[in-house]
Amino acid sequence: MPKPAILTVDDDPAVSAAITRDLRSRYADHYRVIRTTSGAEALDVLTTLALRGQPVALIASDQRMPGMTGIELLEQASTHAPEAKRLLLTAYADTDVAIRAINDIGLDYYLLKPWDPPEERLYPVLDDLLGDWGQQHPDHSTDVRVVGHRWSDRSHEIKTFLARNHVPYRWYDVERDAEAQRLATIAGAADSDLPIVLAPGRDALRNPTTVDVANTLGLRTRAERPLYDVCIVGGGPAGLAAAVYAASEGLDTVIVEREAPGGQAGQSAAIENYLGFPRGLTGSDLAQRAVAQVVRFGAEMVVARDVVGRETRGSVQAVRIEGADDVEARALIVATGVSYRRLPAPGLDAFTGRGVYYGATASEASQCRGEEVYVVGAANSAGQAALNLARFAERVTLLVRSGSLAESMSRYLIERIDQTANIMVRFRTEVAAARGDGHLEALTLARPRSSDQGDPGDRGAAEEVDTNWLFIFIGASPRTDWLGEDITRDPAGFIVTGTDLTGPRFSSRAHPWPLERAPLALETSVPGVFAAGDARLDSMKRVASAVGEGAMAVHLVHRYLATV
Repeated sequence: MPKPAILTVDDDPAVSAAITRDLRSRYADHYRVIRTTSGAEALDVLTTLALRGQPVALIASDQRMPGMTGIELLEQASTHAPEAKRLLLTAYADTDVAIRAINDIGLDYYLLKPWDPPEERLYPVLDDLLGDWGQQHPDHSTDVRVVGHRWSDRSHEIKTFLARNHVPYRWYDVERDAEAQRLATIAGAADSDLPIVLAPGRDALRNPTTVDVANTLGLRTRAERPLYDVCIVGGGPAGLAAAVYAASEGLDTVIVEREAPGGQAGQSAAIENYLGFPRGLTGSDLAQRAVAQVVRFGAEMVVARDVVGRETRGSVQAVRIEGADDVEARALIVATGVSYRRLPAPGLDAFTGRGVYYGATASEASQCRGEEVYVVGAANSAGQAALNLARFAERVTLLVRSGSLAESMSRYLIERIDQTANIMVRFRTEVAAARGDGHLEALTLARPRSSDQGDPGDRGAAEEVDTNWLFIFIGASPRTDWLGEDITRDPAGFIVTGTDLTGPRFSSRAHPWPLERAPLALETSVPGVFAAGDARLDSMKRVASAVGEGAMAVHLVHRYLATV
């Protein structure tokens, strides 16, 4: 395969030579750096590369050029190289234009000239952009292969696990792909053996658990030490932030995650209001960046293991892990987040993983190409999912129980949904039932019983719609049952912390605060056990606040450890 191209565009000979020189000195081993001096010349080069099937990883263009501005060029370049990263080189006076281009043409980044020294001002930006491009265009020769049935809940579980742990894989449907049938035959697999996971250089895995897959791929599924300074349960934004700060500050740290890093936020198709990313980023990208930091600072990450209990053993906290040894730590941070609530409509449970999905990953979105898709929910997660699914589906219908999105969804998402032709929003509508033979085939839609229109007990006329795809994004159910009765929680299961423990709402509970000192801000009713993120009572349910609480929890852990 030819090297991916990096294209530079600048009409100033000195600047053109400088940017090309700097790029070649850093990236020539892996990329072909091509120099052009006008927008027209750049488009000619892009046309040639497209006809030859040569990939373009990045286009770096000056803004102020005669005949065609950099923004005009980058907009036209999307026809020739739609997946290339786009970088604008600009002067300070043009920053407003560059910022608008982030929304108008999907500009990835703008860089002020001059960029000296490149080691500080140029290469970190390009490393980031090219790293993202590389993740989106992996070398498939080392991909894991998964062979199974399209409507298998076990196949869905394996694919989701691989996708959320950033393991490239190729999917083969035995009902549609001749290659899938060939691989199943070679493996001697019966239907009961599916799905099959084929990892390069390893024996075939037949109907494996996620732990089997993780072990085969070299992911850590057991803690290595008998005692840690801090154990963090949950690998969402709060847990990952806590792990980064704890490990970077010298604490022996382990993080235990039952599924994959990122938590609920890791499934988001776009997080557009997170500080420092003007164009936004995917939840998967955020999780991957955070995991790299966690590993860099030396924290252990244990995946594919479910935490089933906790107990105090003298001066340490013990976390019981299903299928593995207990983990003991001097302090514990609970960052288990929340799960989407189950929709109680008749028939849905039978099709979970077989057309009915709670949350959505990119792999599910791409499988909906050309089909009718339904999404339940009215918050940001549902809006982002609808926009992502609309890139592939023929039509996406967003089902909303209330009469408006304004109270539950950010304004920018509502505006984008309104502007997307193949998204339809149906208000005062809920799923009343589901039917199908082995997988979802149809939904019954009706007005909610709590509707403020007409008789509250009268649903009105029900309507059946044909679909194979339903994605559900409703409510928040905290994962806290494993904590034990001595951790105070509210009736919904959210963890009570800090001054709330001694306030009028919870001070009379069966397990009041046991020490003379006041509880620390994120400390639970058990000293040395802290809660951060969405599982904590009255948390903001935002990525930024979860990250902040994770960092704050580590500061409080230091204070706690200094007293014991």
